[in-house]
Amino acid sequence: SKGATTHRQKAVGDAKRGAVFTKIGNLIAIAARGGTDPAMNPSLALAIEKAKAANMPSNNIQRAIDRVADKNAATLEEITYEAYGPGGVAFIIETATDNKNRTYPEVRTAVTKNGGTMADAGSVMFQFERKGVIRVLASGEDALLTVLEAGAEDAVENDGELIVYTDMKDLAKVRQSIVDAGLKVADAELQYVAHNDVPVDDAESARKVMKIMDAIEDVDDVTNVHTNADITVELDEAYTLQ
Repeated sequence: SKGATTHRQKAVGDAKRGAVFTKIGNLIAIAARGGTDPAMNPSLALAIEKAKAANMPSNNIQRAIDRVADKNAATLEEITYEAYGPGGVAFIIETATDNKNRTYPEVRTAVTKNGGTMADAGSVMFQFERKGVIRVLASGEDALLTVLEAGAEDAVENDGELIVYTDMKDLAKVRQSIVDAGLKVADAELQYVAHNDVPVDDAESARKVMKIMDAIEDVDDVTNVHTNADITVELDEAYTLQ
């Protein structure tokens, strides 16, 4: 019935939103180790901003911050895994977990069941560099000049937005300078940015790469996944291939 369908869709939506809140809550809890005042802790301020952008309730945000002082709260550990996909595409998988004996098998299953392989520590990481990445809702030469004057190392225009790159230590400072200059920031976070992209120009390989990405992101303890894949085919077409 239509009512049952609507109920199921709401349940699925609630579950996905809950998973997003869990991931962001873990990011906030980890960032709060550096200080629970966002005015004095840029990493926490960025994590809170991400939470608000996802419409995470304020009490959820506060609970995540309060985990730092809660002696009964499970200790979160940041663990990064590395993997390969079709055609030599590489993945870096960031997690926050209170039980690595649970997390690693879940990540490994997500990778291997979809055609990828786990990699030894360090065998993928050297292909990436840790950078601040800011997504700015602006385009054109004036906006590009503004972000560069704000201290960005580089910026590229993509689908009407600017993707801005900074030194990892300068992320919060450059983001604030861009906001002060009157531009709207959609997102700002630390990412692993590939030194060189690996082109994925056939639909079947693109489908496999995206299936691996989706499966990894569905793991509750995963907070972020990065790849050097440069998919140059239409994803809709790739997904429809069997």
